[in-house]
Amino acid sequence: MEIRVERAKTLKEKPDQNNLGFGKYYTDHMFLMDYSKEKGWHDARIVPYGPLSLSPASFVLHYAQEVFEGLKAYKTKDGKVLLFRPEMNAKRMQNSCARLCMAKLPEDMFVEAIEKLVEYEKDWIPEAEGTSLYIRPFMFSTEATVGVHPADNYLFAIILSPVGNYYPEGVSPVKIYVEEELVRASKGGTGFTKCGGNYAASILAQYNAQQKGYTQVLWLDGVERKYVEEVGTMNVMFMVDGEIYTSPIDGTVLPGVTRDSCLALLREWGYKVHEEHFTIDFLMEAGKNGKLQEAFGTGTAAVISPVGELFYKGETVVINDFKTGSLTQKLYDTLTGIQWGKLEDTHNWTKEVK
Repeated sequence: MEIRVERAKTLKEKPDQNNLGFGKYYTDHMFLMDYSKEKGWHDARIVPYGPLSLSPASFVLHYAQEVFEGLKAYKTKDGKVLLFRPEMNAKRMQNSCARLCMAKLPEDMFVEAIEKLVEYEKDWIPEAEGTSLYIRPFMFSTEATVGVHPADNYLFAIILSPVGNYYPEGVSPVKIYVEEELVRASKGGTGFTKCGGNYAASILAQYNAQQKGYTQVLWLDGVERKYVEEVGTMNVMFMVDGEIYTSPIDGTVLPGVTRDSCLALLREWGYKVHEEHFTIDFLMEAGKNGKLQEAFGTGTAAVISPVGELFYKGETVVINDFKTGSLTQKLYDTLTGIQWGKLEDTHNWTKEVK
């Protein structure tokens, strides 16, 4: 792509790498590119980070034609900059766009745009232990029309944020409330996509759980309210009697990049993996009889988040004495080791930004 560059006149002071939090700081520049039915994708540009100008009638503000992605850039000890499986994010965004009837961005353009912006802003990549540069690509309809139909105009954008741990607790077990009434997704819906509407609809359940002293919610299926699906905004896995259980990717669960990577490692290590529907009653019973050995969420932001407690219908199950399990820790150490270039990447998952 031909990418024009407009450099910011004033550069920001870099934040303290030991107190980054998550999503609080943004780099000096962002990537933008327009789409129209007549021109296709055009005017790729790196410009100063700042507000976007939109018509009050912009389609996205009324009908939420919007999708996004999330991935990270990591700086190794020898100064290399690595991305982790960006092509999977590109393909997932294409699938999200297809479901929302939006223009598709070619995989090579998606990856190139990320590489160019990350290279331009490489001084923002933190180097403190456990830190990285979070990458947020997103696309939305800009057409100024009030009327429900597929829009003809879109903006693709990328912003960057230096981050620390997603959860303040770090890699420590969290308490999970099993949601019985509210629904995250159902067959035929948008559960497999990364669109803003999915996340907006999940906030109430998360808020209610936090008011009761829980970090997140465990979502059940939208029809029978008994099959386990996701935890908060993450995929989730359980080790029951030495075997791994996780929900299948069949329309309601997000096809997570970290999820896919964990399953590849688990199978490589000899674990039997069940990608199938299983009930919350099965989990609670396994917890009561000691067969539920470990549980953890998987996602780009937190990587691996151990689950130490489940609450469902007045009953509580504590997992592994509310301690991070050895398999959970091994997955975290292996994935982050590959991502930061500390371990050999035998799967060719990382891509160096040059």
